[in-house]
Amino acid sequence: MPASTADHTLHRNLPMLLLRAREKMMVRFRPVITAHGLTEQQWRVIRALNESGPMEPRQISDICTISSPSMAGVLARMESMGLITKERFAEDQRRVLVSLTPQSVKLVRVITKDLEAHYRELERKVGPEIVERVYRAVDDLLAGLESCDDEAVA
Repeated sequence: MPASTADHTLHRNLPMLLLRAREKMMVRFRPVITAHGLTEQQWRVIRALNESGPMEPRQISDICTISSPSMAGVLARMESMGLITKERFAEDQRRVLVSLTPQSVKLVRVITKDLEAHYRELERKVGPEIVERVYRAVDDLLAGLESCDDEAVA
């Protein structure tokens, strides 16, 4: 949609568009996650740990885009629910490694089956080529932004 003549910006509101797209996606996926007694944040943590293996809370925060203060609460609740375990590093007791429990691994298998059905339905409705283009575009956008972040730090 082109910018109106009253609007002097040259670009559409990309952050807003990405948020709208996220919400349209989550409307489909949220019921599956909540049906298993999980919050979206808890599912993101479980999925990240399942894909990447045990990590420190800071790493999980980065991957899941959950602030460190919020992450502490999320992990505490998940630990009390038996979804994760925390293990202190022998060489540095301040550092903690977070891992999935067998209960979480089972949840991943169950929930993934339901989510995959929603992905297949999405591909049926909008086309697998569009879904693949979105994956590539978001991957490229993230890579470019992370490259810019790396340059700013250097």
